[in-house]
Amino acid sequence: MIKKQKQFLGAVFILMLGLFINLATPLSVSAEKGTESDPYMITTDVTYAPFEFKNADGNYVGIDVEILDAIAQDQGFAYELRPLAFSAGLQALESNQVDGMIAAMSITDERKESFDFSDPYFEAGTVMAVAKNNDEVTSYEDLDGKTVAVKVGTTGAAFVAELSKEFNIDVNQFEDSATMYEDVVAGHSDAVFDDYPVMAYAVQQGLQLQFPLDPEAGDVYGFAVNKDQNPELLEKFNAGLANIKENGIHEEITTKYTGEDSEAAISSNGFLALIQNNYKELLTGLGRTLVLTLISFGIALVAGVILGLFSATSNKLLIGISSIYVTIMRGIPLIVLAFFVYFSIPQFLNIQLSAYVAGVITLSLNTTAYISELVRGGIQAVAVGQLEAARSLGLPYQTSMRKIILPQAIKIMIPSFINQFVITLKDTSILSVIGIVELTQTGKIIIARTYSSGNMWLIIGIMYIILITILTKLSNMMERKMSND
Repeated sequence: MIKKQKQFLGAVFILMLGLFINLATPLSVSAEKGTESDPYMITTDVTYAPFEFKNADGNYVGIDVEILDAIAQDQGFAYELRPLAFSAGLQALESNQVDGMIAAMSITDERKESFDFSDPYFEAGTVMAVAKNNDEVTSYEDLDGKTVAVKVGTTGAAFVAELSKEFNIDVNQFEDSATMYEDVVAGHSDAVFDDYPVMAYAVQQGLQLQFPLDPEAGDVYGFAVNKDQNPELLEKFNAGLANIKENGIHEEITTKYTGEDSEAAISSNGFLALIQNNYKELLTGLGRTLVLTLISFGIALVAGVILGLFSATSNKLLIGISSIYVTIMRGIPLIVLAFFVYFSIPQFLNIQLSAYVAGVITLSLNTTAYISELVRGGIQAVAVGQLEAARSLGLPYQTSMRKIILPQAIKIMIPSFINQFVITLKDTSILSVIGIVELTQTGKIIIARTYSSGNMWLIIGIMYIILITILTKLSNMMERKMSND
């Protein structure tokens, strides 16, 4: 039995070492970048209709996506979309995690310091919107003493920052447009600033907003690459953009989403209709959540048990290793750890990590610390006198732990392990910030095209409650079974 355990732990160690070596090996620059086997990685904000969003069929559509696709076909290059929140997309581009970014991104002098831009492909201005029943805010002067919602990193946020120099404005910042609009409709913010085509699309979908003022002078949008990186991709984009403007495809795409005869269809967004129209997408997101949790928890279980045993020994070095790891990991918020793993580590080691791998690493590192403490607590919960009695009978320390202490400690730990599994499952929702399309991110994507956040978050909440209730019942059953043994 001992031999099999050692063989198992050895195999796990070799697999983890191989994974680390594979991830830590710098990627070579391919001469065939942009082919099917090595496509360009392009990030976009898929919660920004009508420029980029996921339709009911699960396909990425919108002005940006269709322009990029038309240019790729014209220039004969392959690409892969990597959805991220706008601010996270900027970080991914800066850290060379992606090759380019197209997300209704305004070309500004400040951004030109960090990125190289294509020729402009769209022009749109910032506009202020208020709730349909709000007749108090009809000018910028009326914002004095009011609260304004903005999206992080956008020109709308920059515009409000300038207004704040003249008026006393409180600012609520959001990562996606749909949540920002709902904040205004709910009355938490008095006004919102965003690009006119985006809010016009939202109003077209039935969102209760109105425009008291005309849009500001237009900003121009461009495709971006990191400074002095991927010049050939930028050249292809510009050449393709010129071609699709000349042959009329560009106008067809923009008219499709912004013209009077726009194809934007208003669908029923009631509670049952949302379930009926999106249940496949929601179940897929739930499946990804479970797989991500199982893989991360499995890795953390092995590493956490080892660290927990370290803390239960009399070896000061092993105790110190365990204590330092637990202190560091419990002290770092999970969202900070996710950003560090996904953005900072690739920069330090000159590697690329997929969002899914970064998510597994993040959850595993975090959960390992808590499992380690559960193991330590379980061992300490067994009366010290039992170990002393075993040693007094001449049993070695390892045998005493294996035969007497650990069997009792495991009974104590199992229910806590299941509770930790539940916590890890809920923590997966935080990983949506790095683009993992689990259950929470799936909800955001659906909200982006339906603008029905109230019903959708209720559906997501019910799904989590059902799943976690099942796991809690399982934990209680196992606890009762062990108590009767």
